Amino acid sequence: MRRLSYLMPPFCLHMQLEEKILSLINAGKCAFSDLPGIMHAAHIPSRERKETKKILDGLCARGVLLRERAFYGTPEQWGAFKGTVRANARGFAFISPEKGGDDYFVAKKNQNGALDMDVVLAYPVRAGGDEAKIVKILSRGRNTVVGRFAMGKDAGYVLPDRQNYLSDVYIPLSLCGGAKDGDKVVAEITSYPHNKLVGGKIKEILGRDGDFEAEEMGIIKSFELSLKFPEEVIKEAEKQAAQRIDFAGRRDLTSLLTITIDGDDTRDIDDAVSLEKTDGGYILGVHIADVAQYVLCGSATDKEAYSRGTSVYFPDRVLPMLPPALSNGACSLNEGETRYALSCLMTVDDGGKILKSEICESVIKSDKRLTYTRVDGILNGGNHSGVSAEICAMLHDMARLTAAFEAVREELGGITLDIKEAHIYLDERGEIVIPEAKRTLSQRLIEQFMVAANECVAKFLGSAGAPCLYRIHEPPAPEKAEAFDVFLRGLGITAKRSQEPTPRDYREILNRAADKPYCGVISEVMLRTMQKARYSEENRGHFGLASPCYCHFTSPIRRYPDMFVHRAVKSLLRKDKAGLEELAEIAGEAAAHSSGTEKRADGAERAVDDLYKTVYMSDRLGEKYRAIISGVTAYAVYAELPNAVEGMIRLESLPRDSYEFYADKYLLKGKRRSYRIGDGITVKVAGCDFSAMKVLFAICDD
Repeated sequence: MRRLSYLMPPFCLHMQLEEKILSLINAGKCAFSDLPGIMHAAHIPSRERKETKKILDGLCARGVLLRERAFYGTPEQWGAFKGTVRANARGFAFISPEKGGDDYFVAKKNQNGALDMDVVLAYPVRAGGDEAKIVKILSRGRNTVVGRFAMGKDAGYVLPDRQNYLSDVYIPLSLCGGAKDGDKVVAEITSYPHNKLVGGKIKEILGRDGDFEAEEMGIIKSFELSLKFPEEVIKEAEKQAAQRIDFAGRRDLTSLLTITIDGDDTRDIDDAVSLEKTDGGYILGVHIADVAQYVLCGSATDKEAYSRGTSVYFPDRVLPMLPPALSNGACSLNEGETRYALSCLMTVDDGGKILKSEICESVIKSDKRLTYTRVDGILNGGNHSGVSAEICAMLHDMARLTAAFEAVREELGGITLDIKEAHIYLDERGEIVIPEAKRTLSQRLIEQFMVAANECVAKFLGSAGAPCLYRIHEPPAPEKAEAFDVFLRGLGITAKRSQEPTPRDYREILNRAADKPYCGVISEVMLRTMQKARYSEENRGHFGLASPCYCHFTSPIRRYPDMFVHRAVKSLLRKDKAGLEELAEIAGEAAAHSSGTEKRADGAERAVDDLYKTVYMSDRLGEKYRAIISGVTAYAVYAELPNAVEGMIRLESLPRDSYEFYADKYLLKGKRRSYRIGDGITVKVAGCDFSAMKVLFAICDD
């Protein structure tokens, strides 16, 4: 054996030694040992000390092992976890664990050179605590930084727009690319020198800092969103879109009365609905564009869709997940057009209980495209010209079924928080419009029907043991649930619940507070108590919906997880065992990636919305509004208008008083006046901070 070892290439010997060391550490035989201890446990001769050290350093560089002081162990043995950094402009940061759960706080001294969006290994500073220390940067989160270019004497600098990127970017004069002082630029990062500014070069000049178009484009670029599709993807999508409809192997539902209901400006229509009245109930059909028919697994279009993860919606544009030939063309369920679909046909009784469901590959034809505005008008007895009596009757049946679904969901304990979202759009003159935010019956109708279909599909896949990207919403963390209880007791409400809160517990709290002046307060604080929904290959239920099994199935044109679910459904229907196995192998990675792209899209949409809101309110300086307090901190009060525009009232702008902040009560209390989340106040627009994209309010009365 020894003689053969001399004949082995050095690389093979290196690999053998690495495997031996890892095997011993993983088995715990030399976990938390130093270099001499590992060599002793592995019977490595002293002459191999340098080679052993090289192996250990390589394993640490790859994140396979962690070294603390002189001792080595796996990340799991050290209690470490993988996560993404979310830095704060004030110097500290948070880490969102890859496997879900609450974020960890990271003090500046424990960041170890990590920057915003970096993927890192970290471990809790104290067992069971919520503070962590970063021990390894696995990958950098940003390739580029967007900001204002400042020309210095000997070099240029990019001052990041996103203040949570805690380093300016140093640009050598030779790499400034013609940028002038005050330009809005994109800098490509080229180096991360230890304890120095990040280094880079100018990649693109977007315009002058402060220019509206440059600011919006800067946000898009800072989130590294793709504006254009590669030529290969466009051509492939156009070729796929040209295929003729083939009814073979599909249910022909083209004669079924079917409609779509969407926003006025929706172009990518991926869901249609139908409803047939039966003795004692209904047959509800939810028909979803069969995108997987056109986007083949592993194709160029599929890879691009996976990279994007989701469509991103801005007031003036959409960055679609799929090229227009598919998103607005072949996949869109346009009125009068024959389309491939996956149909979920649910038999429902008059009380809203789903008795059974069937999922099939189908061909449909939408009879009428309707909008939320039009449907609300018809249901409220308004003008229905151009809409047949048959469709009008079906809409009224749909409204009755919606009420039944809502009653069933409430009985289960489903939590409905009336949280407003701003709808921002540009009118025909290009002016920004932000109407009062309302959740209408037509929107609730589509929401309830889609939830029902999503639940049925999740159960269909789960009961068969097929792979699925579940949409999970875990119960509130114990410490947050306890803090919520403390808050409720401050309002005189005793929360009756078991050790772990259930959806029904929270539903009961909302019901008890429904007619109380502090109802809005409870909704706001309850939202902050909740965990964020995410995707997972494991079914952990959906707390907010009180659903034991839930997924996203109804928007495959704009969400990759839905397309994954479609592929699983089609493979199961076709008894394609190999296809199911392939999906199972990538489910975990796809879930984590999809959750990440969703966060990125949400962040970009919020940032652009903040830009539009700031510009919109800058034309309304001095105007007064009735508002609801939406947030309270030690240094500011936040208020939300009826159109969901939020503004900040800085502590120094509040009426003079001695204020004390009570975090557990979401209360800023003074001797003469107090401000609590959910309270109503009157504000006036005092200014707009364009550097932070914030609207500034001032209190008008108490």
